[in-house]
Amino acid sequence: MSSMMVVTETDERSPLLQNSSHHAGEITSSASPLPDVEDGPSSATRPANSTGMKQRLVSLDVFRGLTVALMILVDDAGGAFPSINHSPWFGVTLADFVMPFFLFSVGISVSLVFKKVSSKPAATKKVVLRTIKLFLFGLILQGGYFHGRDDLTYGVDVNQIRWMGVLQRISIGYLLASITEIWCVGNNDVDSAIAFGKKYYMQWVVVFVIGILYMSLLYGLYIPDWGFEVMSENLSLSVPEYGKETQIVHCGVRGSLEPPCNAVGLIDRLLLGESHLYKNPVYKRTKECSANSPDYGPLPPNAPAWCLAPFDPEGLLSSLMAAITCFLGLQYGHVMVHYKGHLQRIIIWLVCSSSLLILGYVLMVLGVPLSKPLYTISYMCITEGASGILLIAIFYIVDVIHIQKPTILFQWMGMNALIVYALAACDIFPAALQGFYWRTPENNLVNGTESLIEAAVESERWGKLVFVFLEILFWGVVAGFLHIKGIYIKL
Repeated sequence: MSSMMVVTETDERSPLLQNSSHHAGEITSSASPLPDVEDGPSSATRPANSTGMKQRLVSLDVFRGLTVALMILVDDAGGAFPSINHSPWFGVTLADFVMPFFLFSVGISVSLVFKKVSSKPAATKKVVLRTIKLFLFGLILQGGYFHGRDDLTYGVDVNQIRWMGVLQRISIGYLLASITEIWCVGNNDVDSAIAFGKKYYMQWVVVFVIGILYMSLLYGLYIPDWGFEVMSENLSLSVPEYGKETQIVHCGVRGSLEPPCNAVGLIDRLLLGESHLYKNPVYKRTKECSANSPDYGPLPPNAPAWCLAPFDPEGLLSSLMAAITCFLGLQYGHVMVHYKGHLQRIIIWLVCSSSLLILGYVLMVLGVPLSKPLYTISYMCITEGASGILLIAIFYIVDVIHIQKPTILFQWMGMNALIVYALAACDIFPAALQGFYWRTPENNLVNGTESLIEAAVESERWGKLVFVFLEILFWGVVAGFLHIKGIYIKL
């Protein structure tokens, strides 16, 4: 599934930043998951005798490393600080920027990796195989086999496997972006804005088609009443199938974006199956479903039945719109490829990012709400614009004025983003550590360290935050050790 290697790519690619005395990078960047696949060391850390090797865009490493760190922060500290956790349904919080950041960086990487393609069939085969491996790896991590922290069991009923997840969504965006980059790019040289548009216009056609398909289904599909099974609170009741009972959600609407009656959930229930969806969706933290909203909590009196229903935040229809984030990331990478001046790049990126932010705000005013679970077009524009602004800031600091030491931990994490994501963000490593305990499972190194910090700062919430920051620091050091040893995990 994955392997360890010191990467010295041989693809025919030329340096991107010819006008810089300290090159910020060529692309040994991969388009895969987080996208560190087949990445090697950055130009900033290569030996002096490696000038013939492909150089690397350091700011992209920092960007993806920061994204992984952000994911660890919001996942592990979001319970203590609900304001940074995912928005219960409508709105945007810090956590809701993580997925778009991943997809955006994948798009940039795709544009760099396939800047020159010697064999389109060979490149396509490589993309398809990598997509399959990425999807299967995501299935292993988030399909239900691993149960996370504070649960020393493992295994999943094959009838309950969750088909979609973070890496699965990224694999879809990666596949679509890569195929269009290989097959739908013109052969003309880019010497003007018109030539730029002519070279990549087919990708914009694909974006338009995907957007129209998404909007048509989201607002056009009729949502009928539907049912789902839940475990009965009283197993002594005479209910069928081992204590399960069926709850009915009344819809009968078209174009609704509310949690119980939307096209995203409908398509997933029809194509994936209700039993294969995420069992703990964010709308369980809404006021209708939680007495502790915006945090999880007990059901309030007269809570609607759909509060117990499954819903996948990385569903099929929403992943189509999410793929557009990859396509827009492609265009940012194309600017990097064709415009050699730092100022040119920054100005173009700034104009694009500002336009996306304004468009997202206008759509929101016109009635298209921000919703990460639905991946609405307003949400896509706002988060994509924010991704561009963040890239500009990192690019200027790291690759233009070359202030790299303060970001070195993020750079290391970005160079081995896949392994950090799997072990840390998916709780594989802390869950494994909790398997070694003293007398009772609660007495383990992870819980003990967290309790010790909470006691030291005399606050459970702030102690949790300090623990998470130390966790991020730990993984930065681990990634740095792997970099020093020349070890890079790839799919």
